Amino acid sequence: MSTATATLASEPGPSSNGASTITPLSDLVRRSVKRTRAVYGFESAPVDDGLAKANKVKFASKVAAEYRDVQTLPPVLQSQSAGPAGPKKPAAGPIVGAGPGVKLIGGPEESEPSSGPPASEPRSLVKFRHQQGFAAEGGQAGSRLSQALMRKKEAREVKPVYHPQWKLSRVISGHMGWVRAVTVDPGNQWFATGAGDRVVKIWDLASGELKLSLTGHISTIRGLGVSDRHPYLFSCAEDKMVKCWDLEVNKVIRHYHGHFSGVYSLSVHPTLDVLVTAGRDASVRVWDMRTRANVFTLTGHTSTVADVKTQASDPQIISGSMDSTIRLWDLAAGKCMTTLTHHKKSVRALAIHPTEYSFASASAGGNNIKKWKCPEGIFVHNFVGHEAIINSLSVNEEGVMFSGADNGTLTMWDYATGLPFQHLKDVPQPGSLDAEAGVFCSTFDKTGTRLITGGADKTIKVYSEQA
Repeated sequence: MSTATATLASEPGPSSNGASTITPLSDLVRRSVKRTRAVYGFESAPVDDGLAKANKVKFASKVAAEYRDVQTLPPVLQSQSAGPAGPKKPAAGPIVGAGPGVKLIGGPEESEPSSGPPASEPRSLVKFRHQQGFAAEGGQAGSRLSQALMRKKEAREVKPVYHPQWKLSRVISGHMGWVRAVTVDPGNQWFATGAGDRVVKIWDLASGELKLSLTGHISTIRGLGVSDRHPYLFSCAEDKMVKCWDLEVNKVIRHYHGHFSGVYSLSVHPTLDVLVTAGRDASVRVWDMRTRANVFTLTGHTSTVADVKTQASDPQIISGSMDSTIRLWDLAAGKCMTTLTHHKKSVRALAIHPTEYSFASASAGGNNIKKWKCPEGIFVHNFVGHEAIINSLSVNEEGVMFSGADNGTLTMWDYATGLPFQHLKDVPQPGSLDAEAGVFCSTFDKTGTRLITGGADKTIKVYSEQA
């Protein structure tokens, strides 16, 4: 009891004397200064917020991602590790050789400049990267990238063959809708056009006079083709119908039923009695011309097939689709041989060269026209300079390629080099809107000296090569 009383007596407590119970001011100031120093003591010194370390980690990760393939010596060069040693680091330390598993490129702390002589290992590594096609510049002749750069340089330096200029020579009006399809008679006497007015019209090629009108479709006609060996004209339309017209009696003699939606393109095989159609149901159908049998249904595209072409040698069928791919088909097996995925947007037009074993394709956007080598479908080069939505391509035997676009721009190309030699503008007929300058279809005649185009102003325009 006496101990507790003594303890209570020693502690400060309420008293009548106020001065003895208040803490001295000096103690309060000392305590406040101590707390202030603890809270704000780092203002004078730099605060380590971790940003510098984060930047170092970021830089190191970028370096590691970019040089991942060459951070360690490849097995080919590990046998050469007994050569001269690498350069010394600025800090004192043993000489580091380029042995197996040793990193050649590290983070920022390892990238200090070296004052020593250049070593043979990095040079060997560069040589190895050139041989493997990793080099971005230089390299040996065997490098894949170097060869591509050399080919590109040679393509820039090649001068195109001289081609005469082209000029609008005739405008033919007669359709009541957009002219969507055109084809020329194998005898070069007449040509046929199909339009949104559901009528197939046959015109005299020399005079431009209307010879015949064929009615029977109930929707826009999208494709036409003439057989080389039979007096047959084939037409396809958005009404899902494919018709065979006998030009001796000017009547429909066959229908080909099978498409689930509009038929957008048609091609007659040059040597076989086979008809190939393609359309909005994303399929390419092969028909026996005589029996009307659906021989093959070639599936694989995931969107509308905008154009299909046939040729005598493999790949006998080439199709371009709105899924931005081109497919080369094996007609004998009924299967896809190759799928080309170089285009970024819808492939709207194809053109096969009459004599050269190659073809061209067109879509929208940059680098939108491409040349391909058959039969593998190897990419050759781009046709640069027509930045628009290309609706139609045509090539003649003289190596002149025509591209017609949605905005009415026309370009004539040298097919061999991919260089343009003439730019034209489609002028709508009087009374039409400026927006009706688009070109939908085109074809050269059999001599290659006249170009026939169909457009949104409901007219057919004939361009002639100037002497």
